[in-house]
Amino acid sequence: MKLLLTTLKHTRNPAVYLCRRCCSSPRSSGGLSSLQDEVMVGSSLELVRTVGSQVEVRPGFITEEEEAVLLQELEPGLRKKRYEFDHWDDAIHGYRETERLRWAPPCEEILNRVRSVAFPGGAPLLGPVHVLDLDKAGYIKPHVDSVKFCGSTIAGLSLLSDSIMRLVKENEPNEWLDLLLARRSLYILRDQARYDFTHEILKDEDSVFNGHRVARQRRISVICRNLPG
Repeated sequence: MKLLLTTLKHTRNPAVYLCRRCCSSPRSSGGLSSLQDEVMVGSSLELVRTVGSQVEVRPGFITEEEEAVLLQELEPGLRKKRYEFDHWDDAIHGYRETERLRWAPPCEEILNRVRSVAFPGGAPLLGPVHVLDLDKAGYIKPHVDSVKFCGSTIAGLSLLSDSIMRLVKENEPNEWLDLLLARRSLYILRDQARYDFTHEILKDEDSVFNGHRVARQRRISVICRNLPG
C-alpha cells in the first residue's frame, strides 16, 4: 500500500533530519516516496546525535511475502480475540495481543534474522515473542517499559501499516524524537532510549512526520526483548 503524504504545518518545533539508509537490502519499504531516507527527526541536533545512536530504523527489513507468512501465522489466533480499550496500566487503547513461543519454520527464520541484528553476541532473550495488534483507532500512550519485565533492548517488526513512534525525555517534554516506522520495517531501541524516554505510537489523527501526514491503519507489531540484566 502506498503511503499518502500531505504537506501540513509543523505541529512541533523545527526538527532536525537524520537520514539513515542502514538497510541496503532490496526489500520493499512500503512505498515511502520522498520520505524514504528520512526515518528520524528530533528537537535538536545534539539529541539526534546522542540518543539517535541508540535508535535504529531499518525500512524494508522484510519482504511482502515474509509479511504475508507472518500474518498467516498470526491472524487465526488474533481473530478469536476482541479489541480492548482498557489496559491494565492504561498504556494502550484499542488493542489485542498475544505471546508466541513456537513459530512455523519460515517465521522462525525471520525472527532469527531480527535477533541477530538486534541482539548481537547471543544475549539471553525473553522467551515468548510479544504480538500487539492495534485497531485503526487504537494507539499506544507514552510509557516506559518496566525494567522488571525486559532488558536494555527492544526490537519490533511493523506489519500492515506505517506509523509514527514518538520518544520524549521524561520530565523534559521539549526533547523528543519522532521515528517513521514504515510498513515492514524493523525498529530497535537500546539503553538510554529505552530507560530515559517514553515511547508511544501516535493516533491516526496525530500521525504527522516532520510536517507530513502519515495515515495509520490497523497495525501489528512483532516484538522481541532481551532479559533484564
